[in-house]
Amino acid sequence: MPLIGLGTLNSTADELKRAILAAIDIGYRHIDTAKVYFNEKAIGEALQIAFQSGKVKRSEMFITTKLHVQYLHKEDVLPQLREQLKALQLDYVDLYLIHAPGGVQKSDNGHPFPMDPNGKVKVDVVDHMETWREMEEAHKLGLAKHIGISNYGATQIQHLYDHASVKPHCLQCQLHAYLPQHELYQLCNRLSITMISYGSIGGGPKSETSEFKWADNQTKPPVLSQDPTVVKIAERYNKSPAQILLRWVTQRGICVIPKSTNEKRLKENFDILDFTLNDRDFETLSNLPTRQRLYNVAIFDTHPQMPKENEPW
Repeated sequence: MPLIGLGTLNSTADELKRAILAAIDIGYRHIDTAKVYFNEKAIGEALQIAFQSGKVKRSEMFITTKLHVQYLHKEDVLPQLREQLKALQLDYVDLYLIHAPGGVQKSDNGHPFPMDPNGKVKVDVVDHMETWREMEEAHKLGLAKHIGISNYGATQIQHLYDHASVKPHCLQCQLHAYLPQHELYQLCNRLSITMISYGSIGGGPKSETSEFKWADNQTKPPVLSQDPTVVKIAERYNKSPAQILLRWVTQRGICVIPKSTNEKRLKENFDILDFTLNDRDFETLSNLPTRQRLYNVAIFDTHPQMPKENEPW
């Protein structure tokens, strides 16, 4: 799996297609998407342009997508994956992830997160092993070269690992210098589970109408890239704060998938492997005093299968 990938959440189809083609020219070979991003069709079209023009071969690309939480029952997993492959115009994905451990009821109107009167998702409790057995089947059929999980807690990861025939290959989780995930990192290293970090630069939702909320209900969350310590370290290396934050993650052997549709930023995010943080700066970033989750999903707050805040996830 390439250490640097392109995140694709919250982009229009046209700007995303342009960004993917530009990213491939820059050197990106890893694209991260999900059923619930509603962009797999656009990504498939961009990939076909790249393949047919000779920019890149399918075998050179690493494509990750995710099973949406409305489809965790065993009878839904393989049909959903096949539908996603059709949209992506691919015979297989390189990595298929269960997007989150908390199931959601199917919606009559196609909304990905049907709500109850209290503004929380309509819960569908599904045995994690029921879903995982079908993920294993997708792997055996060659529809997914690797399988994994996203947003699972430490207890859930260990349980899944202990009972799986095909052990999870990968965990994708929120991870940045304000949430270094030291405990999850140690667990995944012990279990030989690769990690993918999202939110590595510590950005956040752009809109007040987003389904996300800030940790502790803050109206103005801290901006990691503006942290004085991060800025000072960036100045010493003549790099941007974003490059420093991404390098800190990749120096731990963790994949990053920063999202951008701006070609200059795409290049900047990719240009992070020509320097190494010294031990002092690496340890400083690993131990910033601020400890805060910058992406919280308010609608899942009361879901019985989502990890609790007092455990690593």
